[in-house]
Amino acid sequence: MNPCAGWLALVAEVVTKGTGEVERTADRAQVDVTFEALGAERSEAVSTLNQRISAVEPLLEEFEVRSRQLSAHDNWDNNQRVGSRASQQYVIWVKNLDRLDALLAELVQAEPSWINGPSWTLVDDTEAIREAQREAVADALRRAEGYASALGRRLGPLLRIGDTEGGAHYQPRMMSGAASFEMAGPAGMVDQLNLKAQQITVSASCTAAWSLLD
Repeated sequence: MNPCAGWLALVAEVVTKGTGEVERTADRAQVDVTFEALGAERSEAVSTLNQRISAVEPLLEEFEVRSRQLSAHDNWDNNQRVGSRASQQYVIWVKNLDRLDALLAELVQAEPSWINGPSWTLVDDTEAIREAQREAVADALRRAEGYASALGRRLGPLLRIGDTEGGAHYQPRMMSGAASFEMAGPAGMVDQLNLKAQQITVSASCTAAWSLLD
């Protein structure tokens, strides 16, 4: 038998939740773009698509293309086959944000079927998450100290701590002029969109338990 088990069962405790948030400026953008082509047969659609994207691939050499996804299928109308469609989807990461406007302008000029972006992330969120976690722990401690004081007790040692559901995460903070668009219009429009890196809100939450002393 654990000699401490009985003692632990009798220890009064206070359990609190804490949250912490920090903000960082995004340093990576993601752009999603799709090119499509039609043909009488799937092979013809794919061949036409390859011709279209042959001018796009050189634009992407200095960027990190996270994925290329090709699809081809038949089109149907009232159970009648009416040709085929092929599409190529790209997910592109841009770390040199000074090149973002130029990339978007070049992609739009290539007349994609669909383009969305940029969406914003952090290249390395480790430091930001740790700071948010420190703030979450400090918040939980302040709450515990408040409850202990309200009870006329002293706060004892930490008994346990863990993430609450969701743990640490981050998301863009929406701002006026935020950078997000879907378009396939004139390339000259891109420089009017004010595509500035957004602030990323990094948050963490924890649940902690402390013992209460007389």
